[in-house]
Formats: sequence, C-alpha cells, structure tokens
Amino acid sequence: MKIRFLVVGKLKESYWKAAEAEYRKRLAPYAQTEVVELTDYPTPEHASFKEEEEIKRKEGQEILSKLKPNDFCILLDLGQKQPDSLEMAVYLEKWMRQSGASLTFVIGGSLGLSEEVRQRGNAVLTLSHLTLTHQMTRVFLWEILYRSFKIAHHEPYHK
Repeated sequence: MKIRFLVVGKLKESYWKAAEAEYRKRLAPYAQTEVVELTDYPTPEHASFKEEEEIKRKEGQEILSKLKPNDFCILLDLGQKQPDSLEMAVYLEKWMRQSGASLTFVIGGSLGLSEEVRQRGNAVLTLSHLTLTHQMTRVFLWEILYRSFKIAHHEPYHK
C-alpha cells in the first residue's frame, strides 16, 4: 500500500513536523508514505475574485502536474458528509480496492481547489465543517489514516 500527500504549503512549526513524523512511523507497517509539498502562492490582502481564481489556477496546475493519469486522487474539501472512524475505515478499504493500493490525498491552498483539480478527483473527503489550518489538516489526516488502518486490521485503537 502506498499513500501520497500532495499538499500546498509546508509544515512550519516543529511540533507539526514531529506529529507528522510520528504518524508516518506508526503507518509504516501498513503503507509506504510520501509527502510532496507544493508552492503556497501568497494571497494579497483584499484580493479580488479574479486574483484569487488566478492563485487557485496556479496551485491547481502544480497539483495536476504531479498526478499521473492512473493516480487515485482523494481531495480534501468541504461539502461532503463527515465520516466517523468506522466509516472512514470502510472508505479506506474501498479506495484501496479501487486504486490498486495506491492513494493520493490532495490538500489545496487556503483558497481551496481549482475547478480543474475538482474535476480530476476520484473522491472527496471532508474532515470537518470547521475551518482548520492546512498544517492541522495534514496532521489530522495522518491520524485518521492510522486509526482507519488499525480498525481495518481489527487491531485495538484508542476510542
């Protein structure tokens, strides 16, 4: 199993980096992991709609350039039902079957995902209807994936 994150931006604080490293270590028995960090284009204060769309377009082009035609792409985005832990384990198993055991999770920039990236996605995952920082989202996703693998393998996990 392979899990790849395509993410706009970098982890800045050492505590987020440490958390990510810990969860990637915990996931090692279940999957190979990779993180590809992409350019986080700055959004000017009071940016116009057109400026924001241009930033999303640039980020989207960079995301799409890193995707191969056969990549199974899961977009982190709003608007979908939030799964609980058991549902997430079911989603993970389903996506693994559909993908041939290689998943790419996409976390866009602060403005969201371009329409081109949305069109390319194979699935959408909503972690929360609350606004989370992208760094927090990234670490939460690692934890959720770890928990999902534990559930899928019928192993104990913290409830």
